[in-house]
Formats: sequence, C-alpha cells, structure tokens
Amino acid sequence: MRHTDPETTIRMMERWERSWSDAGLGSWVARLRDTGEVVGNGGCTLLGGAVWNIGYRIAGDHHGQGLATELAQAGVERARAIAPDRPVIAYLVEHNHASARVAGKLGLDLVHRAPDAGNPDPGVVRLVYADRPLTPEQLAAALA
Repeated sequence: MRHTDPETTIRMMERWERSWSDAGLGSWVARLRDTGEVVGNGGCTLLGGAVWNIGYRIAGDHHGQGLATELAQAGVERARAIAPDRPVIAYLVEHNHASARVAGKLGLDLVHRAPDAGNPDPGVVRLVYADRPLTPEQLAAALA
C-alpha cells in the first residue's frame, strides 16, 4: 500500500524501531551488492509480541530478479534463529500475486482470507500466510 500521508510512514517506521528494540529484529534496507543502490526494504518485524511479519518491498524496476525472495528468506532465517517458537506470517492483499508467490517459496500456507478491514476499497481481500497454524491470539496480532 502506498502511503498518502507522512503520518502513515512515521507509524510504520516506529513499528520497525519498536521491533528492533523489543525483539532484536526488524526491517532492513535492501541494497544491490554490486552498486549499493537502495532497491527496497524487508525483513521480519514483530507484531503484537506474537508473530514475525515477513515483509518485502522491492522497487518496480528490480522486480523479477529474485530479490524479494532472497530478502524474505534472510528475514525468516534470522527470525527463526532468534525465536523459533514464534510463527512467521506474510500479510498481503489477494491481488498481489507476486507477493503470494514469495510466501509460497518460503513454505508459508494460506491460513486466513477475509475482507481487508479499514481499506478504503471494500473489494480488497486480505490474506495471511503462515509457517504453522495460528492461535486466535496470533491471528489477531497479525491483523491488528
């Protein structure tokens, strides 16, 4: 989702900072190895103290090169090293087929499908993929 106001970006960055502080892991900046060019961000962020949310955002001109998968795999590996008992989830919208393919490559399975609460487009459907079944509390943390 594109941010349309600075407050949304600030809240996202505060969530990342909180995850680094509370769990020792959060979102990373993604750079190309050969040039150092910033091409996106991703990693695992702790949600509600209950689940790792794997995120991967890569600039459009770098799609299709496996960067999102590589970034996501690194995040999952680190999250499992830090807290292997905490589920890893991917939180995405149904029309984002590329993101769903990355979740599948990570071995995540679809565990939740419902209208995307709070989305200005009432037709958007939210999907949650996870590496294991989620408790009601873990699903609530994923959807918060």
